[in-house]
Amino acid sequence: MEQVAGFGPLVVSAGKALIVLVIGWIVAGWVSGIVRRRVNKTPEIDQTLGNFAASIVRWVILLMVLVAILGIFGIEATSLVAMMGAATLAIGLALQGTLSDLAAGFMLILFRPYKLGQYVDIGGTAGTVVDLNLFVTELKTPDNVQIIVPNGQAWGAIITNFSHHDTRRVDVVFGIDYGDDIEKAREIILATAAKDERVLKDPESWARVTNLGDSSVDITARIWCKADDFWELKFGFTQAVKEAFDAGGISIPYPHTVEIKREA
Repeated sequence: MEQVAGFGPLVVSAGKALIVLVIGWIVAGWVSGIVRRRVNKTPEIDQTLGNFAASIVRWVILLMVLVAILGIFGIEATSLVAMMGAATLAIGLALQGTLSDLAAGFMLILFRPYKLGQYVDIGGTAGTVVDLNLFVTELKTPDNVQIIVPNGQAWGAIITNFSHHDTRRVDVVFGIDYGDDIEKAREIILATAAKDERVLKDPESWARVTNLGDSSVDITARIWCKADDFWELKFGFTQAVKEAFDAGGISIPYPHTVEIKREA
């Protein structure tokens, strides 16, 4: 009976700790949500910073909850600090990757090489930025696949931001037959570009012969558009020029194979 009675205070403390943990977890999510919404409503601040600030607030509250739970079990804050100081080296070695991600997260927020909603390539992994928090960057590929990139790897990799500038250049190569009229083909390409409202007038559209292939004369078209119109314009422009070539008598050749047989 004495042994059972000895567990009484421990059970009570565990119950209190569980209540504090549940309440703290709820409060952390609630407060971080408020911070995210308030910051994101400010026009001068982009959503990337709002999500990052909300992540910091959430982890700070959870850390306070941890201290409170340890206090319930009789571990004072001063003792906790002493214990953490003694275990700093071990924790640093065990969590050096996580700490690196944390530091990289602050660097990404400070220099902001990408923001939420932008399409980027991080070290060969491409996708739209969905979230940037203390430890990871979340990307979503065009085929709706989630990719999690640790911030340490993101900060140390080559970052290509396709959405940073408001405009982009679309390059499309068209091959015509050696017997076709090059100037006529160029005129068709430029006229097709001029008809498309998505093509910007400045910079001016450009079409020149860039290669003499084995079976075709290659003409490269360079047109400019808003970044959001890039893919739709690239696909639509390619089809429109093909149809215009057909109507104008310009042929698009394909490689031919000639078989030569030697008779005895």
